[in-house]
Amino acid sequence: MQATPLLIVLLALSAVAYYLGRQRSLVVAGGRIRNLHSLPSYYGVYTLFWCGIPALVLFALWMMFQDTIIQGLVISGLPSDIQALPSTELNLFMNNLQNMVSGNIVSGEIDETMKNAAAHYQSLQGYSSLILTVLALVLAVAGILWARQRITPQQRTRNSVEQTVTILLILCSTVAIFTTIGIVMSVLFESIRFFQQVPMTDFVFGLEWSPQTAMRTDQVGSSGAFGAIPLFVGTLLISFIAMLVAVPIGLMSAIYLSEYASSTVRAVAKPLLEILAGIPTVVYGFFAALTVAPFIRDLGTMLGIPVASESALAAGLVMGIMIIPFVSSLSDDVINAVPQSLRDGAYGLGATRSETIRQVIIPAALPGIVGGILLAVSRAIGETMIVVMAAGLSANLTLNPLEMVTTVTVQIVTLLTGDQEFDSAKTLAAFALGLMLFTVTLILNIIALHIVRKYREQYE
Repeated sequence: MQATPLLIVLLALSAVAYYLGRQRSLVVAGGRIRNLHSLPSYYGVYTLFWCGIPALVLFALWMMFQDTIIQGLVISGLPSDIQALPSTELNLFMNNLQNMVSGNIVSGEIDETMKNAAAHYQSLQGYSSLILTVLALVLAVAGILWARQRITPQQRTRNSVEQTVTILLILCSTVAIFTTIGIVMSVLFESIRFFQQVPMTDFVFGLEWSPQTAMRTDQVGSSGAFGAIPLFVGTLLISFIAMLVAVPIGLMSAIYLSEYASSTVRAVAKPLLEILAGIPTVVYGFFAALTVAPFIRDLGTMLGIPVASESALAAGLVMGIMIIPFVSSLSDDVINAVPQSLRDGAYGLGATRSETIRQVIIPAALPGIVGGILLAVSRAIGETMIVVMAAGLSANLTLNPLEMVTTVTVQIVTLLTGDQEFDSAKTLAAFALGLMLFTVTLILNIIALHIVRKYREQYE
């Protein structure tokens, strides 16, 4: 049985196990729920866990190691001359073999050895699927029988179920934590390889970014320039322009919707405002490249100001429009969460509505507002498509918003696009940029948490 049908069967058996466990608890209690230590649903979940968890764990482990074991068995059955091939050629042979088994295009001609290996590979896959199906079904049925046999009126099933759920929650949290650690470590290790080729001081403090490297040392441009300051300056410049647009408009919109607008206006205006967050970024890129950038260039021509066809101002303005919902929606929710008693107290002291908003509501909601702004900043720093289409790819070290600039994320995408060798400084520079971007974002988070903690202690 294939993996997907087997998984569906296991889920169906788990549903049957829930029903059988629940019915078994009613039978042993003589139809009287008060004779049971726990509710019948807990006995059903208890049986479901014994049926589903062991079988699903076996399924996950089997699928995780199946291909590796099959490949090892196939390689051990190959002729000795193929086994003695260098690792790169052997990997190419196995890649062609897997493509052949999957029905994909194979690079090179297919000889008799590959045909035999493919047949061996398919037979091992068939045996593996059969064994997995038998073991998983036997384990699931055995779990149902074991759980039903243990069900008694005195069994503390609720405690067992809650402990199991707690363990599952801890495992899920652990997976999230280790995933984050894995991402950081993978970026860090590749960055270390990059800094072994390029000095860290040149990367962090360099003022020129030109990562083009030649294939041979005698070619022109064989040594690139990897100064990251122009990239970070461009990132901060575009993000700053975007926040100048998003924060005032978003915050003012949130204040109006939560404090001044009627329920009818709020019911219509808030969903319309949040539609901005659902528009694909490529659409914003089209809008920036075809409408905003030409408008700014023509306006600059009228005023006698030189404006590039692609500029940081165009990208920042459109990006600011895109992230308005991040500020307005979160700020609106936070402002609405401020207790009404604070408003009533301010009104009782004679404060006007505007004074209450400025001196009571905004300070009380400031931690949440800062969190919304931080989310918007992170979204602006990580945006790529709008920058590519409206700001260009030139790494210019400038603070002039009318000139072409680029950002860190755009360069990461550029460096990793197409067929790349992951041992050259040009490709490894993408990981170094990612590490620096992670560090900058972490510093911004620490600053924001400090602000939130400071004002939260003041107003709580």
